[in-house]
Amino acid sequence: MLPTEIRIGTASWTDPTMVRGQVFYPRGVSTAEARLRYYADQFSVVEVDSSYYSLPDRAIARRWVDRTPPDFSFHLKAHALMTGQPTEVARLPDALVDALPPALASRARVYAKDLPAELLDAVWNHYLDALTPLHEADKLGGVLLQYPRWFIPSPANKALLADAASRLAGIPGTVELRNHHWFDGARATGWTLDMLRDLGLTHVMVDGPQGLESSVPAVAAVTTPALAMMRLHGRRSATWEAANVPTVERYRYLYAPAELDEAMPLIEAAAAEATRTIVFFNNCYGNYGATNAREMIARLAVR
Repeated sequence: MLPTEIRIGTASWTDPTMVRGQVFYPRGVSTAEARLRYYADQFSVVEVDSSYYSLPDRAIARRWVDRTPPDFSFHLKAHALMTGQPTEVARLPDALVDALPPALASRARVYAKDLPAELLDAVWNHYLDALTPLHEADKLGGVLLQYPRWFIPSPANKALLADAASRLAGIPGTVELRNHHWFDGARATGWTLDMLRDLGLTHVMVDGPQGLESSVPAVAAVTTPALAMMRLHGRRSATWEAANVPTVERYRYLYAPAELDEAMPLIEAAAAEATRTIVFFNNCYGNYGATNAREMIARLAVR
């Protein structure tokens, strides 16, 4: 076993392709409570993807606490508006919809840049308040800030990262950048990593399709000593940026044993520097992510 805490899990436990037909869950494990209890018996960490689409709810977070072991942890993806991406107005809480200016309330989708400052504050406050049960139970691993491919290196975007770090106020923030310009050469890579270190944000190492605008290399680096993270998205290049492709199809990729071996040096390098290293398989199609997570656990002899 490596001399650090390593946790490995998947980026969902509720994907429709994962819950159907005994793909991952055995017969009889069919309720929300039973599925989470079963998942938490198999893995020690999970990423919550639903919080990107809809703001989380404190009551649901309390149920997550009750349904998982004391040492289990959750990492939640930041809501779309928190990373400059659009969200459907219909998915926002009624109080926020009612507070929208009429011109925005009538739209199907809104961006953070369109919101009055006080409404963006309300989005952040709602999100962070919902995490309170997890925080109090010491089950909140962190918040993933996944930025879109149009989020490029610039003073304005550095300021947005600094604002996010300030708003998280001590909650571990992990950052996945999806534009290759952040890592174009040694100089850009060094600048990006130094910026994350200065802001106290965790660099997310990525394994994913290469050669595209949103492709970033798998940079083995730790920017916060308490936490390192790697996310594996699969390598399905043909669908990664394709239009009108269901999200699940972008991640329909099962890593071969040799490809898992390629990821191990990055995990080991991170584990040599960080107190805790988290590895998420985001290839959540059917049992692909869970299968690869179990294979990586066996390789590293950890859970």
